[in-house]
Amino acid sequence: MPALQRSPLPRTDPVDPLPLPFTPAERRLIARLRTPTAIQRWLNALRYNNETGGETLRTFRGVVRTGTAHCLEAALSAAVILEQHGYPPLVLSFESIDLLDHVIFVYRTASGWGSVARSRDPGLHGRKPVFATPRALALSYFEGYIDFTGRIKAYGVVDLRVLGNYEWRLADGNVWKVERLLLDWPHRRIRSSDARANRLRKRYRAFRKAHGYKPWKYYTGRDRWTGLPPEFRHRG
Repeated sequence: MPALQRSPLPRTDPVDPLPLPFTPAERRLIARLRTPTAIQRWLNALRYNNETGGETLRTFRGVVRTGTAHCLEAALSAAVILEQHGYPPLVLSFESIDLLDHVIFVYRTASGWGSVARSRDPGLHGRKPVFATPRALALSYFEGYIDFTGRIKAYGVVDLRVLGNYEWRLADGNVWKVERLLLDWPHRRIRSSDARANRLRKRYRAFRKAHGYKPWKYYTGRDRWTGLPPEFRHRG
């Protein structure tokens, strides 16, 4: 693996699509899903992969085959599809104090940085491309990350092309090397107020005790979110 290097900003210039051996079904899907918004809608319609049969880290091919994805599988799938439409395969990795990390696909347009994501938590899905920097984008997840134990402590942006010839795009098996890369990658610390985190956690606990499900309507900045999966939309 190449030496891990941290640059001020990842490169976001358009990329040339790789000539990959997609199946006809995969090619049709890629042709249909041409934008981050379209990818987010597709991921929202998939079942969340709760890994009930054991841990997995499937590629885009595995996600298409099974019709299910967890956060990193969703980020890899978005990277593969949008790379075919000229987007660099960039992912942003969060570190949390409870070791329950999260990974999202990130991209840059003329209007700013945005993301595509899938999660079990309503506040950790995609964001519109309106953020000035990856850090600003990462900070938009702080409030939604607070639950019984979670709190973001750092983030890192990784260009998956550093994996070289490793087959993270279409391999039939699990691609654990991607997870190891993200765990080893240098992350930038996020400093935050203990008082704010404690206040948000108290509110979260009270909501869960009163309603029995995860909140989302009380979060700030929801105008910058992309659409949520149907399992969340009918709840507050």
